[in-house]
Amino acid sequence: MKQRIFLLSFIFLLPFVVVFGQSRKELEKQRKKVQNNITYTAKLLNETNKSTRTSTNKINLLQQNIKQRTQLISIVGKELDELNLFLDTLQNKKTKLCEELQQLKDNYTLLVQQTHFHYNAISSFMFVFSAKNFSQLFRRFRYLQEFSAYRKQQIKEIEAKQTEIQKTEENIVANIEKKNDFIKLKREETIRLEYDKSRENKNLESLKRDKKKWEQKLKEQKRQAAELDKKIQKIIDQEIKKRTKTVTDNKGKVVEKMELTKEETLLAGNFEKNKGRLPWPVEKGFVTKKFGIQKHPTLPHIEYNIKGIFIQTTANSNARVVFDGVVSSVIVIPGKNTAVIVQHGNYFTLYQNLQTVYVKQGQKVTAKQAIGKIYTDLEDDNKTEMEFRILKNYTPLNPELWLAK
Repeated sequence: MKQRIFLLSFIFLLPFVVVFGQSRKELEKQRKKVQNNITYTAKLLNETNKSTRTSTNKINLLQQNIKQRTQLISIVGKELDELNLFLDTLQNKKTKLCEELQQLKDNYTLLVQQTHFHYNAISSFMFVFSAKNFSQLFRRFRYLQEFSAYRKQQIKEIEAKQTEIQKTEENIVANIEKKNDFIKLKREETIRLEYDKSRENKNLESLKRDKKKWEQKLKEQKRQAAELDKKIQKIIDQEIKKRTKTVTDNKGKVVEKMELTKEETLLAGNFEKNKGRLPWPVEKGFVTKKFGIQKHPTLPHIEYNIKGIFIQTTANSNARVVFDGVVSSVIVIPGKNTAVIVQHGNYFTLYQNLQTVYVKQGQKVTAKQAIGKIYTDLEDDNKTEMEFRILKNYTPLNPELWLAK
């Protein structure tokens, strides 16, 4: 009966153990990814530490670091919660196993006592050969064999239960060590987080003192962005006009329609099917400015209308094309370096702020092909940042919805 109860308990707990294992692995995967991101951001921050002056790059990196550390502390907290639940499960299992072991020992002790009393009263030899006939002798002999086998089986069950308890205890000890490691990691990351926040506040205070200087710089950046928008619009206009024909629709109305070749239609269709799976336009990096209307991180009264995303990476990094296509144009913007536009049917991708370009207009390119080296701004703490856009005809799209997570 007790074995059946234990079996039912095990079956009930099994889904929890499986789900816990999956959840724990997923959290571990997330934690390692965030830790790698922190290491990467720290590498970029080390470059800024060579300069004592305040820069928007330094502030952006500190804010990125704070965001990542906060995320890491949250994940470690969830791992601790999961681990505590698992330890409770293991402890309950150990308690149940100990109770079952004690029951097995009590049963065996009682059996030994009864056997000892029986053997004192009459020897096994006399028990067998005092039978009245051969049939009774055979049954008594079989009884002693089965009785001996039963005792051996009980000993095996006791030993197996002791082994299971030992393994459970070892599992508990191992998980307690992990728990202590997580507590230590959480404590260390909390200290580092407070330090990063302190550094951020100092840099923000310094930036506020030079508010006019930074506002002037932002105005110039907006002017350059507007100039880039005009050039992009002009290039796409030209590409669309090349393929636009005047046709009559079903209602007899004359309309303009963009016609693509079979190859361009296929390319556009494949590009669209890969939404959410496109490779990143850099080998490694993170988004510093998001798509749409965004407030300046340090001067909140200033807003940007960002038509793509900005990605920061390490010095000497290359821009990579995200999908097969044809280089539509290579354009130079004073103060914004060089931009490359790649056409994918009626979709376009833009890679801006390149100091060296490896491709030319009309050249076919393939996914992940390096198309240029990203500019590193030595006057802004070695900031290496690229603007990336995706457009469908004239309409800018949010690149984060198209790139692989």
